[in-house]
Amino acid sequence: MGIADKASNKAEDLKGQGKEGVGKATNDPELEGEGKGDQASASLKGAGEKIKDAGKDIKDGFTK
Repeated sequence: MGIADKASNKAEDLKGQGKEGVGKATNDPELEGEGKGDQASASLKGAGEKIKDAGKDIKDGFTK
């Protein structure tokens, strides 16, 4: 996973945490839900990147 991808996913996660917190504080369930959705999206993207990295590591293991 590239550094830019990691940073982008972390930024999306933090943005989601902020939205969720503001939603809770202002009693706005829609904003809270958006925040949770942003966090879930970042988590899925991170998992996808880890799978790609694992596949690359396996491929590199066969070519050495």
